[in-house]
Amino acid sequence: MAGYRGVLFDLDGTLLDTALDFYWVADRMRADRGLEPVERDGFRQCVSDGARAMVCNAFSLSPNSPEVEPLLEEFLALYAQHMMVKSRLFEGMDLLLDWLDEQQIKWGIVTNKPERFSRAIIDQLGLSARCSSLICPEQVRNRKPDPESLLLACQEIGCPPEATLYIGDHQRDIEAGQRAGMITIACLYGYIHSQDDPRQWNSDHLVRDTRKLDTLLKCLYSDIDTAAY
Repeated sequence: MAGYRGVLFDLDGTLLDTALDFYWVADRMRADRGLEPVERDGFRQCVSDGARAMVCNAFSLSPNSPEVEPLLEEFLALYAQHMMVKSRLFEGMDLLLDWLDEQQIKWGIVTNKPERFSRAIIDQLGLSARCSSLICPEQVRNRKPDPESLLLACQEIGCPPEATLYIGDHQRDIEAGQRAGMITIACLYGYIHSQDDPRQWNSDHLVRDTRKLDTLLKCLYSDIDTAAY
């Protein structure tokens, strides 16, 4: 087996497909104001940017607009009631996590999603006992792209950064992984802005779907040539 001993995942857009529940929240808020449902493609691209970005997209506001804060509070309150209605692990991720457990490869999650949502989601998915580390913004002083959260997760799973992979769907994920000294994998199936070019993020690997991710990880941990990925 290769020298890699740990895997860390981003949450939204990498491990978990949460967009449908966020659509519901935005649509509910817009309907209450007599507006049509949110435009799906553009809104989906904002999911990995967080709740503030989704609110700004849903109501065509700038981040500094005074209207954002009350809308954000409403958005988060509604999401707390509807955060695991349609959200699911991306297809095939359950099998990949099973394989990691079978191989005794420690894995964890590093996310900018608040802990009150992230922990509840992991509990509802039945992953709490299997996830060796869950790092949210509340545990660190600096969010991604700062590497602090990734380095803390490496400590918790007991793997040095150079023996750990980080998988994400946003440029800040790749930057954080690079700054932590980790091998990085960019997920093209995630919530990526149409104007972004993930090839410019300089990740070590790019994967287009979860099947490719599964194959890549098995190759990396078996020390098989990964030039095709």
